[in-house]
Amino acid sequence: MKKSASLKILGAALGLALGASVAQAGEAAKTYAFDGAFEDATFGIESAIVDKGLVIDYVSHTGDMLNRTAKDVGSSKPIFEKADIFLFCSAVLSRKVMEADPANIAYCPYKVFVTKRDGKVEIGHPVYPEGPMKEVEALLAEIANKAISE
Repeated sequence: MKKSASLKILGAALGLALGASVAQAGEAAKTYAFDGAFEDATFGIESAIVDKGLVIDYVSHTGDMLNRTAKDVGSSKPIFEKADIFLFCSAVLSRKVMEADPANIAYCPYKVFVTKRDGKVEIGHPVYPEGPMKEVEALLAEIANKAISE
């Protein structure tokens, strides 16, 4: 009985994970040009998130990691000069979208990224599927636009 229940749980988890992968496979990112330095863009994003009363859970220095590990994985191709991803959540919005569909947990925490490639700085965020997650996307766009305008 325990083995059967474990297999059902594993199957449900795999189904959720695969469903999220399929949904995200077609997912694109919305990017915005930033006229300024990478550091100004990251400061703008951090400020815009905090000004919304949200807490940044983690900042992933993805560009540093990719640059640091390129040689280790047999690559010499630069991707980003710099790239950071800001991860955060909104208790109010998360509850709303997960009450609508618990599978929306796959999109949490939310993220906004800042990249620098070929000397150009961009701010961006994921594009979410139609439905409740569009409200999260609107929040991310608002944060990105606030950072650009300041």
